[in-house]
Amino acid sequence: MASSGQEKTEEPTSKKLEDTRKKGQVARSRDLATFAVLVGSSAGILIFGKEIAASVLDVCRRLLSLDEKDIFNPYSMFAVWDEALIELFPGLLKFFLLILLAAYVGSVLIGGYNFTWQAVGFKWSKMSPLAGIKRMFGMQAMVELIKSIAKVLVIGGLTFALLSTFFDDIMALSLMTNPEDIFASAEILAWTFFGICFSVIVIAAIDAPYQMWKHHKELKMTLQEVKDEYKNSEGDPRVKGRIRSLQYQAARRRMIAAVPTADVVVTNPTHFAVALKYDQAKFRAPVVVAKGADEVALYIRRLAEENKVPVLESPALARSIFYTTELDHPIPEQLFAAVAQVLAYVYQLNMFKKGKGKRPKNLAKDLPIPDDFRH
Repeated sequence: MASSGQEKTEEPTSKKLEDTRKKGQVARSRDLATFAVLVGSSAGILIFGKEIAASVLDVCRRLLSLDEKDIFNPYSMFAVWDEALIELFPGLLKFFLLILLAAYVGSVLIGGYNFTWQAVGFKWSKMSPLAGIKRMFGMQAMVELIKSIAKVLVIGGLTFALLSTFFDDIMALSLMTNPEDIFASAEILAWTFFGICFSVIVIAAIDAPYQMWKHHKELKMTLQEVKDEYKNSEGDPRVKGRIRSLQYQAARRRMIAAVPTADVVVTNPTHFAVALKYDQAKFRAPVVVAKGADEVALYIRRLAEENKVPVLESPALARSIFYTTELDHPIPEQLFAAVAQVLAYVYQLNMFKKGKGKRPKNLAKDLPIPDDFRH
């Protein structure tokens, strides 16, 4: 007995469904397509039968009405055939277009429209005698045999019933005169054919759900197949985790190296810290060169103090920048006014330390931060 990991118990993934469609493997019911074509044909006879019968009658009259000039003219036969084709073409064209439409609808009714060159490609597996023997004696062959027997019984029985029903009308055709016999025979043929075609609906009603169920069952996957597909499409989770770890370490090293070059570090004071740098030649707004929470925030603050970068406490502004701005990105326009006050204070403080200005007033505790940017 196969282990649970090898049993096809899992639903097919979207990738499996897409791949099978590209290969042309979709649910199809030949009996449903046959039913659609037959019903389309019988409907075509019912709709266009009289028109075609009238055209045939005119052609017969023309072919059987030859005068002396037509008999001795070797080219008159070609002219008569041209007239016959022109007479028959409109009715037959509409009849065959209806059949073509029915064939298309019957084919795409289950499985939908799907065109792929892979389905018509040559496969050596189809040439294998062993594979052919397996198909001949497999479950699918048994199902097809049962369907064939059912078709013979159903269609044969219904055909006998219809012929019995129309027996008197068929025998009466010999007593009719032209052209009534042609139109009557066309009508009998149409309704008989229509009834026989609808007998196929019994087989199609069984085959279509069976083909959908069979196709879905064949597409089911084992648990291991699902895992392997996830690894192939999304990548091994352990590898992805390792890549994320390396990316985080590289970003952290780059961030730590940028702290000494920052203009100011805004803190929460201990839970959050963001380092800002404003280079008018490169950026139109201050850029977040480092940010972190908890231990990283404390490390950023310590680096700033070691490198004599001003550290200002503004909890609301620190949280707003931390949650709304990505690393190495400029701050949003909504925070321009608040950050401008911080940079102005830092500039005045630096000038005061150099002895070139007065000591600035303390930074305002309530900076202009929009409500939707407060966190």
